[in-house]
Amino acid sequence: AVAALERLDIARTALQPAGTLSGGQQQRVAIARAMMQQPRVILADEPIASLDPLNAKVVMDSLQDINLREGITVVTNLHTLDTARTYCNRIIGMAAGKVVFDGPPEELNREAVRLVYGADSNGQEISEAITSTSVAFSRKIAASAGPLEPAFP
Repeated sequence: AVAALERLDIARTALQPAGTLSGGQQQRVAIARAMMQQPRVILADEPIASLDPLNAKVVMDSLQDINLREGITVVTNLHTLDTARTYCNRIIGMAAGKVVFDGPPEELNREAVRLVYGADSNGQEISEAITSTSVAFSRKIAASAGPLEPAFP
């Protein structure tokens, strides 16, 4: 058990109560527990939901490492397309309970995204930026150092 925790860089937390661990640490403990069962397949249900970008990367790197080094199939559901493109060699997109896309990440184009996510209530396509953990600024915004006003008098 300690070896599995060491592999996921959380052995130092082995004696801590689970409730004191961060979300990322809890996810890594769950992966270590799964590894103890010597699985042929790991099913990871939204493994990075509610994690900050750094912990999301650590968890996804761990799952990818397990897949590549151990040959264990990892099946996961993700809602961030950039993460799926980065870590997955096959992406299956579903809408209304049906498979509408099944292919490699490089084929997940705008049309495929439209099939998966559809449109909003106004008929507008869903922006892929909404499904991304990437942070990008199109222009620099000057910071102001003026006095703060109370929001409520």
